[in-house]
Amino acid sequence: MNQAVVAISSDFLTAFSALPRQVQGKVTEFINKFRNNPQSPGINYEKLHDAADKKICSVRIDEAYRGIVARQEESGVYLLLWVDHHDKAYAWAKRKKCEINPATGNVQVFEVQEAEYAPKPVENAGLFLKVSDSDLLKLGLPEAQIGIIKNVDSLTAFYELKNKIPEDAYENLQWIANGFPVDEVLELQITDPVPAYEADFATALQNPRSQKAFVVLEGEDELRNILAEPLEKWRVFLHPAQRKIVQKDFAGAARVLGGAGTGKTVVAMHRAKWLAGKLKGKEKLLFTTFTTNLAGDIKENLRKICSVEEQKRIEVINLDAWVSQYLREQGYSYTIAYDDIIEKTWDEAITLSGEILEFPQAFFAEEWSKVVNAQEAFTQELYLKSSRLGRGTRLDRKKRLQVWHVFEEYQNLMKDRQIRDVETAMYECRKILGKTSENARYTAVVVDEGQDLSMSAFRLLRAIAGAEHPNDMFIVGDAHQRIYKNKAVLSKCGINVRGRSSYLKINYRTTEEIRRYAFSLLKGISFDDLDEEYDDGRKCQSLTHGMIPIVNNFNNAAEEIEFVIDQLRDLEKQGTSLKNICVVARTHRLLDDYIKQLNQAGIRTYEIKTNKLDDRSFEGLRVATMHRVKGLEFQHVFIVAVNKKIMPLASAINHTDQISEAESLTAEKCLLYVALTRAQKSAYICSYGTPSEFLV
Repeated sequence: MNQAVVAISSDFLTAFSALPRQVQGKVTEFINKFRNNPQSPGINYEKLHDAADKKICSVRIDEAYRGIVARQEESGVYLLLWVDHHDKAYAWAKRKKCEINPATGNVQVFEVQEAEYAPKPVENAGLFLKVSDSDLLKLGLPEAQIGIIKNVDSLTAFYELKNKIPEDAYENLQWIANGFPVDEVLELQITDPVPAYEADFATALQNPRSQKAFVVLEGEDELRNILAEPLEKWRVFLHPAQRKIVQKDFAGAARVLGGAGTGKTVVAMHRAKWLAGKLKGKEKLLFTTFTTNLAGDIKENLRKICSVEEQKRIEVINLDAWVSQYLREQGYSYTIAYDDIIEKTWDEAITLSGEILEFPQAFFAEEWSKVVNAQEAFTQELYLKSSRLGRGTRLDRKKRLQVWHVFEEYQNLMKDRQIRDVETAMYECRKILGKTSENARYTAVVVDEGQDLSMSAFRLLRAIAGAEHPNDMFIVGDAHQRIYKNKAVLSKCGINVRGRSSYLKINYRTTEEIRRYAFSLLKGISFDDLDEEYDDGRKCQSLTHGMIPIVNNFNNAAEEIEFVIDQLRDLEKQGTSLKNICVVARTHRLLDDYIKQLNQAGIRTYEIKTNKLDDRSFEGLRVATMHRVKGLEFQHVFIVAVNKKIMPLASAINHTDQISEAESLTAEKCLLYVALTRAQKSAYICSYGTPSEFLV
């Protein structure tokens, strides 16, 4: 007899999370005992009367609760499938089968009909009538369910089968149900590198498809971590497409694209863990992103999946902070300045130049960033030769010289005051790195939210990672979520990802209805792939369904807040904790007004601030600005005050020229897209007075 293998399913964790806390404690105690010895005399196995699968039985948790287990004693494999109150557990298990799919080699749990029947389709009545039985099998559908699928005559009927069909098969069939050709879907299949045999559950559990649904329990610490947050399945289960990317050896830099909710950050974190496990000696890797708060969220989440040794090898810091830290280490005393200080410096530079130019301050700041810094044209000669393709304001040679005089004064002021804007600091930091003889500090660099970084940032990261080598850079991003107006072309920053690019297609967060609505906000806008091609974003799809976002316009602010409060109380009555709901507003000032009104109504709030993590131990409704909510997710999201001049925010629109104005409007649309796609189950968009032009 082989040594016993005990695995727990994703569905088991879902059921476990819904149990009363005191029952969860008993289940945890049982699983510990079960993991140590599933053949212990103390394990009370009970056969299920008229069960569809004789391998499936129940185990006693206490007088009222039962676990559902599939056991294959000849291979020594025991699978924990479900846990619930006695009657509900038996009802769940009665028509279930747990088998290895002979076509795909993975373990599947699925429901069978009371009686098998052959399909009797009406001509052209079914969604899958034109799909051959052999193709259905290749797509992962169990043979016993072919009849069920061939009789599906609508998308609604298909969606109702979600919990009865194996998840991997349902995913493939959904692509076909939504119009994708069978051949194209078959081409997307991840080839199983592990040979599988129908009778061997132990081998089948090594299949990447199985690992999307099952995790083998290796120790008590792992079990405790899994059961502590059973709904944080991203820590344990990876889609085969994600796992393939995470564990692949690339010859150089790799890029991963995907829409909101497709798990890009999850892939980046698991990639960092995988790389850290391969490092030796004093080798380290840098995990960086654009904002401080997102870096903090990532650092906290890496602790949940990494060992202490792996954590020591991963430095998590946003890039601006890394630059500031590095410059201090090198003995540079200037500081990196932002916002008000930089704006004041530009105003003074324009005045000191003596040039009479009818350009607003924003023009000079953008010209400095998008032309001078992007092309490293830091001398008059280089600036006069630089390309201004994509800039909306035309400049002849005379005007370029006048603009350069402003730039000279700006540079002088920065030197005199011992400050730098971050783009200039990145350039100088890279030059310092180029002069040092020390070996690269990091073996690899992982970048999250790559669409938010500039040309200067990626050139610096290329220098930090050192000369191109295997697995040197791993970049994830989505131009549809570019909310900071930075833009880079990787190939022009010395980063070659050709032939090493992947696209994540499954949205795990939002319903398809929310995804489609949010994506419709971006209609007509062209988005890049972080390099020199385009990303139309149409490759993504959600596997869950629900109601479309609720859009309401009210006469005044009082009516709006009354509606929000009523909906919050209804969600509470339905069993939703307030900490799983977030109210999102465009600005801090607006948010303060909503916090005050919510508190007056007796609703406790918890504001997620910049540089502050969402502490899940605190109860209360989450509130955040649109920028701060990026990277987070909640069951329900309310976006409030989506009014004219607030969304888009009037002060955020650059009216220098048509191109600058269009870029500003796109950034605002992306911001609304980001806020909407934080929602898992439902989204509410509220306005009062005149609604935003984005909603018309």
